[in-house]
Amino acid sequence: MLSVHRMRALLVTFRTMQINQLRRLLYEFGVSFRAGRLAGLAEMRVRMAEIEETLPGSLLGSLQDQLQRIVGLQSDIETLEKRIGVWNKQEAACRAIARVPGIGRLTATALGATMGQARAFKSEREFAAFLGLVPRQSGTGGKVRLGSISKRGDPYLRTLLIHGARSVMCQAKAPSAWQSQVRARRPANVAVVALTNKMARMAWAILTSFCVL
Repeated sequence: MLSVHRMRALLVTFRTMQINQLRRLLYEFGVSFRAGRLAGLAEMRVRMAEIEETLPGSLLGSLQDQLQRIVGLQSDIETLEKRIGVWNKQEAACRAIARVPGIGRLTATALGATMGQARAFKSEREFAAFLGLVPRQSGTGGKVRLGSISKRGDPYLRTLLIHGARSVMCQAKAPSAWQSQVRARRPANVAVVALTNKMARMAWAILTSFCVL
């Protein structure tokens, strides 16, 4: 499952590179599009007649080839995501983790496959430290100072969790009391990381209960 995730992540990187290159090339000819992958590609297809009038004829064929390549990459990504979804349905532990706000099937399957046996970690804090979600510690003379998160461990899984936490923070219609308190006391990014840490600890607790069963 981790191998499938790695293949998907690489294809997403290729897709992003292809789209960014298209944007840069077209911008050189004075053609720009809305931000965002879906919005940008949709506008690009709608304005294809305008693009054909603006670009040199020798470039149009290459543009169409690159658009078709992006379509192929998207199809490959969706195929891998379907396989991830099938595995998620088969694993009760992953389905339980996916119920946590901010953790979908991608993050749940990546968490389950990365963690393996939850009991390999002595506590939820140890698992959060494994993901690089705990602050760095430094100091002298017995005084400990806490810095930014260590960012050690698996960057892919940490990124998935942070994106999920950011989505919860930004889109929650009725944020919990804990979320409101953290957002009131800390900057936005710090609050997102705090929620990410909490989500990782909850995932560890859920998987530990399945190990007991």
